[in-house]
Amino acid sequence: MHKKIRKAVFPVAGMGTRFLPATKANPKEMLPIVDKPLIQYAAEEAVAAGIDVLVFVTGRNKRSIPDHFDKAYELETELEERGKEKMLAIVRNILPPHVSCVYIRQAEALGLGHAVGCARPVVGDEPFAVILADDLVDGQGHGGALTQMVEIYNRHGCSVLGVEEVPHEDTNKYGVVTPEPLEDDLWRVKGIVEKPAPKDAPSNMAVVGRYILTPRIFELLENTGRGAGGEIQLTDAIASLLKEEQVLAHRFKGKRYDCGSKLGYLQATVEYALKHPELQDDFGAYIDELCAGRRKA
Repeated sequence: MHKKIRKAVFPVAGMGTRFLPATKANPKEMLPIVDKPLIQYAAEEAVAAGIDVLVFVTGRNKRSIPDHFDKAYELETELEERGKEKMLAIVRNILPPHVSCVYIRQAEALGLGHAVGCARPVVGDEPFAVILADDLVDGQGHGGALTQMVEIYNRHGCSVLGVEEVPHEDTNKYGVVTPEPLEDDLWRVKGIVEKPAPKDAPSNMAVVGRYILTPRIFELLENTGRGAGGEIQLTDAIASLLKEEQVLAHRFKGKRYDCGSKLGYLQATVEYALKHPELQDDFGAYIDELCAGRRKA
């Protein structure tokens, strides 16, 4: 019987430079998609997958993340006194009561691998998930991406990487795997390389913000030198892990939005608004009107 996936690591110490000046004092993970910040969508995905310990690896100027998940006594009192029960329920139920949050400071921005390594004192010798909040995934009725990956882990008992096919010209933005077919939407990973030039990429199968990793990765990260961009790359440690353990790549069902880019963020905002129960009719009518106006122009 494999150990249950109980903990998820959220590396949230990045500076979000692509969204400056919006992220000068506000974390990119707190940017809202309609009425919820990206980090809450990520936390909800983890909780839906059965995770009950959320480990946030933070940096400076990230106080709003723990504040968001903390109890807000003054706000709750104000809403209660004004009889705003619906809003009070929203504020109180951001996370279920059985879920705990742990915050670890990443003193230096040394890359994703370093951030994941910072979580070792909390994760210990358990398998765990890693979620990058700026990759927002709409499961589209198939369950969250992480729920799908946990099911793969429960069957195979090894590390699982969430992947999707990307345009060949974009391989230099991702970790890219050498895949060997195993079953539908599942591959054995024979190799992995960080941000290869399109001419050097082993495939166009890219890792997109979701990982389940065995605890062996922590020891390998300690011995991983700086790689692409002068940072400690999680991809390089996974390449070392491949020499010792099986690693699988799973193409999860659903749609991913790259909310680390302005275009992806705006696409997510529009599409989530179009299915929001309070907005979908009025906003849909506005979009139709806007598109009609653009066609006439």
